[in-house]
Amino acid sequence: MNQTIFERNGGFATVRKVVSTFYDYVLEDEIMAPYFEGIDMRRQVDHQSKFISAVMGGPASYTDEHLQRVHARLGIDREAFVVMAGLLKEAMEDHDMARADVDAVMQEIAVREHLVVTRP
Repeated sequence: MNQTIFERNGGFATVRKVVSTFYDYVLEDEIMAPYFEGIDMRRQVDHQSKFISAVMGGPASYTDEHLQRVHARLGIDREAFVVMAGLLKEAMEDHDMARADVDAVMQEIAVREHLVVTRP
């Protein structure tokens, strides 16, 4: 039986650690930090943990429509998306995820760029 990326990497416990590390990086980044001013970061980590879990084949579920709706008003440009993706990749690598798993998650993130980026 094939395990999902989510299962191979320790489920929600690991995803939560990865996402927490990711947001540590985000809040230190001059491009990304302004997007999170005034945001309840505990709630944000919870939402992002569910999204990343879904991308990894876990039990959570996010539709493309939901993803697009929650990002529509944020004015995210491609540069911010690329920075975000790089920080996520770094966080996964920091938690010793296998290269193939990191690459698979990054591919899932990349195909959703058009749902997140709203500014040229």
